Amino acid sequence: MPAQGGRLAGKVALISGTAGGQGREAAKIFAREGARVVACDIAPDGAAETQAMVEAEGGEIVSFGGLDLSRRADVATWVDGGVAAFGRVDILYNNASLPKFGPVTDLSDEDWSFTIRNELDIVWFSCQAAWPHLVAAGGGAIVNIASVSAHVGMRKLPQSGHAAAKGAVVSLTRQLAAEGGAVNIRANCVSPGCIASPATEPLLGMGDESPILPIVEHTAFGRPGLPEEVVYAALFLASDEAGYVNGAELIVDGGTSILI
Repeated sequence: MPAQGGRLAGKVALISGTAGGQGREAAKIFAREGARVVACDIAPDGAAETQAMVEAEGGEIVSFGGLDLSRRADVATWVDGGVAAFGRVDILYNNASLPKFGPVTDLSDEDWSFTIRNELDIVWFSCQAAWPHLVAAGGGAIVNIASVSAHVGMRKLPQSGHAAAKGAVVSLTRQLAAEGGAVNIRANCVSPGCIASPATEPLLGMGDESPILPIVEHTAFGRPGLPEEVVYAALFLASDEAGYVNGAELIVDGGTSILI
């Protein structure tokens, strides 16, 4: 097992969307740093694979596969299951999301509502469910994953629902920070750019026709980000090192949003 840095020693971390990509890396890295991880994903097989990876490294993890966090009952299964396993909640890492894309003229009401439900509502439901447990633990940290799409319109990627949902996540994070101060709960968010993952792999494989190629081309490095490059930003925000960081947004996009 890689050496544990202990930055999260003794903490219990709820992490959603752990079947692959950033969520899988978050479960592994947080466990290496000493956290007891409470993982979940809508995909049971991928969630189980991640659990096995963490356990193979000696990490502590319980995992709930097949959960749909757009349903409050499934959120309760995840949060309450974590408390039953480890007795407390110190960190909520809202990573899971599932958008649908379409042009302004063609995006259906169903796809719009699906995107809002699976990128915004799931964050809100999880925050509401975890909040009293964070309070009971004497405070803690919420890390929400937003997106550079909250700030940048994209000509080739029809992302109205996604942009609206992620913009709302940024704003929601600020309000959580405002209300959380009284109970020692910090809330911050990370906004990734184009990150190499199972979700982006098919689009990146389209070459010059890829709708997300402009995002990559506008980085300082000419490459997509790696999942761990997002997770280490979230690790800082979740740790006690960020004790005076609250209501902040950390953009991890290789410079896409500021370079021309």
